[in-house]
Amino acid sequence: MAKFETYIYQVPMNNFKALFMLFFWLLLVVTACNRDDISFENPSKLLRFSADSVFLDTVYNQVRSETYAVKIYNDEDKDISIPQISLASGAASPYRINLDGRTGTEFTNIPLRKKDSLYIFVEIAPVANTTEAIAEERINIKTPAGLQHITLFSVVQDAEFFIQTESNANILTTDVTWNNDKAKIIFGDLTIAEGKTLNIAQGTKVYFHRNGRLRLAKDATLNVNGDLQKEVVFRGDRNDPRYDTIPKNWQGIVAEPGAKLNLNYARIFGGTRGLELKEAQANIRNTIIHTHQEYGILAINANLTATNLVINNCGEAALGIFKGGNYSLIHSTIANYWNFNSALPGLGLYASNEYQNKTGLEQGPLTLQLHNTIIYTDKENGTIFKPTAGQTFNYLIQNSLLKHGADAGFTFDGNSNVLNSIKNQDPKFQHYFTQKLNLRVKDDSPAKGKGNLQTAQTAPLDLVKVSRLNNPTIGAYQ
Repeated sequence: MAKFETYIYQVPMNNFKALFMLFFWLLLVVTACNRDDISFENPSKLLRFSADSVFLDTVYNQVRSETYAVKIYNDEDKDISIPQISLASGAASPYRINLDGRTGTEFTNIPLRKKDSLYIFVEIAPVANTTEAIAEERINIKTPAGLQHITLFSVVQDAEFFIQTESNANILTTDVTWNNDKAKIIFGDLTIAEGKTLNIAQGTKVYFHRNGRLRLAKDATLNVNGDLQKEVVFRGDRNDPRYDTIPKNWQGIVAEPGAKLNLNYARIFGGTRGLELKEAQANIRNTIIHTHQEYGILAINANLTATNLVINNCGEAALGIFKGGNYSLIHSTIANYWNFNSALPGLGLYASNEYQNKTGLEQGPLTLQLHNTIIYTDKENGTIFKPTAGQTFNYLIQNSLLKHGADAGFTFDGNSNVLNSIKNQDPKFQHYFTQKLNLRVKDDSPAKGKGNLQTAQTAPLDLVKVSRLNNPTIGAYQ
């Protein structure tokens, strides 16, 4: 009997607890719903934004931009409902906005808690064959307190795509000329076929998707015909300004044996290796190469002549020379202020007779001449020579300024191969950080007026077309 009474007693108690919990949660839900329905009011004053204008990166037709964000703040001491947030051009706009996981061009009755904020995510995706233009748009925010807006800007470019796939080797099999009417976007490898020529006109922009590269096959030729303020640009396809100073966005330009590069007024930046010269020939003038993970120029038994060349911000070395070759640098500025990875040496110039390839060690004779040239870094060693016994290693350093450390591999003072040159004096660059890259030297620089006049006469104009025929300054800038 006792057991039966206990059983009868426990059943209603369990039922009571279950009913109590059910009513408790129902009450919470009803209360919450009623509170939301009642408490969201119209704003009584203007809203505050994290930015009045959003500048998106440069985009190309049929390619979406990155996603950008802007915040709307509710500074009132009450929950509000924003009647309308919309794009001014509606469905015809190339822009799209996203609120609370929904993408579109218009949203209504958007709740926003007191003292809280709301993200609006923005992107642009222009249609095909869009001509280059500024795409301007407005996000309109409509409340009883007034009509507000956030302005959106982006540069839209027409583009031509070169895409390597399993069925498309992406090879230029005839002589080709690229003009600046369209940006060039390269996915994977684009190869100039053996013996063929690619000419690139001034002002052309060449963009590479991640891991993209331009390859010159045997005996192919690349002619870059830029000009001051109309440089030919080689870079990654991420055009947001922060990517201007980040390496490894693309692979680089690779020249196979017998290939020829003629570069005038080019800008090459943001890759793994800017130029890779494999027993190739290069004539480089008035060119800036910066921000590469390994080398600005990697030269393997190459023939390189450079005038008014500027290199900076490379992990291994601005200029790396292996397996010998012939090199002449005239009025060039080879700097290195690498600060991405302290494990990498960040040298200005490394030159060696040796090269370790995948199959073994290769060697070759080396001849190097530096005339009116700066090689400087913020590291102890800026210039390192690694000659190999039994191999020719000829060098001449004339009227140049070098960073010379204990491990340089050659003596500086009293060396008959080092003439009228300056050791370990800061050249006093205007601004060596890549965010504001300006390797002109200041008026009190030790490089001022110390160049050899006869050398200057072979390159009478500096990188920005200033005459250097009177008291020439060492480096690429007068």
